[in-house]
Amino acid sequence: MANISRYEPFADVFDDLLKGFFVRPVAYEGQPAATGRIKVDVSEKDNAYVVHAEIPGVKKDDIQVNIDGDQVSISAEARAEKEVKENARVLHRERYYGKVARAFRLGAEIDQAASSAKFVDGVLELTLPKKAEAAGRQLTIQ
Repeated sequence: MANISRYEPFADVFDDLLKGFFVRPVAYEGQPAATGRIKVDVSEKDNAYVVHAEIPGVKKDDIQVNIDGDQVSISAEARAEKEVKENARVLHRERYYGKVARAFRLGAEIDQAASSAKFVDGVLELTLPKKAEAAGRQLTIQ
């Protein structure tokens, strides 16, 4: 599937012009908001789906994955660490703290019991085996 994006010739110029003038990042049409979003890559094998989700700055204990049939939902919470230094003040902050979530459907039901997850260097890897489809059965007529 091809990604379609809008051509904005002045987007980079606008970013460079305003960089550093505001305490909060500015979001305008075509630019994602400052809130985080989980970016995912989904690939399919013969008997399983493999999902790689980028969730930087989150501890593995703060990530939840729910599977319901063919729907997968990932949620996480990035917690702000309050580090108070003497004679220091925050001038600019762009990192997102709070909850992020992502949900999507896959083409087949997932076997929850055989699913596995790994979280290494800010990337969550889910291995989601497909449920075996019940073979058709011919009925005997009596």
